[in-house]
Amino acid sequence: MNVSTAAVQATRNPAVFMLLGVSFAHLLNDAMQTAVPSAFPLFQSSMHLTFTQIGWVAFMLNITASLLQPFIGYMSDRRPMPGLLPLGMLFSLFGIVGFAYADAFWMLLASSALIGVGSSVLHPESSRVARMAAGKGSGMAQSVFQVGGNTGQALAPLLVAFVLMPNGQLGFLWFTIAAVIGIAVQLVISRWYSSQLAAAPAKTKRAAASASRERQAQQPHTKWFIAGSMAILIALLFSKFVYIAGMTGFYSFYFMDHYHLPLARAQICLFALQFAGMLGTLLGGPLADRIGRKTMIWISIAGTAPFSLLLPYVGPVAAVLLCCAIGLILMSGFSVIIVYAQELMPDHVGTVSGLFFGLAFGMAGLGSVLLGWLMDTTSVDFVVGLCAFLPLLGICAFFLPRDAKLMRN
Repeated sequence: MNVSTAAVQATRNPAVFMLLGVSFAHLLNDAMQTAVPSAFPLFQSSMHLTFTQIGWVAFMLNITASLLQPFIGYMSDRRPMPGLLPLGMLFSLFGIVGFAYADAFWMLLASSALIGVGSSVLHPESSRVARMAAGKGSGMAQSVFQVGGNTGQALAPLLVAFVLMPNGQLGFLWFTIAAVIGIAVQLVISRWYSSQLAAAPAKTKRAAASASRERQAQQPHTKWFIAGSMAILIALLFSKFVYIAGMTGFYSFYFMDHYHLPLARAQICLFALQFAGMLGTLLGGPLADRIGRKTMIWISIAGTAPFSLLLPYVGPVAAVLLCCAIGLILMSGFSVIIVYAQELMPDHVGTVSGLFFGLAFGMAGLGSVLLGWLMDTTSVDFVVGLCAFLPLLGICAFFLPRDAKLMRN
């Protein structure tokens, strides 16, 4: 018995390390990606950009990831591609170097596209690795993977305040260290991933295919049921990610204008939002296991509304505290939404992951363009006040099927 237990532990330990590895790579990727919108005030002052142009930079950053991620997820369902993991970080490296030396608007757009491509490659395959390494704990594994990204998002405003602001655009070169480390980590993970794919016996593959056919034969829900549930989840993603796009891309301008405080102080608010979001992501999976996924999704979106509605009317200290509450609650539901969607379509894990990550990026990109245009035509105060109402769309979660009904799939 001891020998058997030791053997199981020996096979599981590498999987744990790989799960932590993809989470760390997610941290590095999202730190580089989130540093771009956090640095918008720097670009505006140095290149005299309008809010609409800033929105287009955010759009390019997100739309490339939005369009590519579902495609890559679909392809990885048909044929897993471990080699994409380090390749994605290589694209991000090129994008970071581009931002460091950009002296024209088109160079900002091109650099944003490169980082967007890097993210689009990372998320579907890394999400698959996390699920592979998880064993039975898919919900917790997705939370661990997501918390890496949220940690990177939390660190980005601090890096902008203390690295980019003193050094200007050339400060982006410090991020190349993160990209190189990410490439090394992803190389190790891709080798493990390849070995797992090669070691999977044909018998296991046949059993998985048989189980898939059995699930489809027992499927009690129609395609309309799945489509309706997915539509609700997409509406929830819209409220979450357009709100986050407004906060990360434009709240710094509101903070500086409204409170007459420097950019470094504004970045503290964004750090509070993202750091609390990291904790929320970590707690979201285990809480969903206790209270149910539908309930957790409901709380994570609609529960944010009281705090978001209050945010435009408080002082700078209270704003930091409210950002903590908003990040903690709002970010707690994304990993739960991903797992919920994967259970709706259990034979299309890569496609679902790519679709939802792609939609998240796409909505954030389109939202950034629209919000930037609104700021140019109205005011920063108006747009921040308007965004405060977005979490009210969380009431849509009421129409999601109950967990027990979903698990009959």
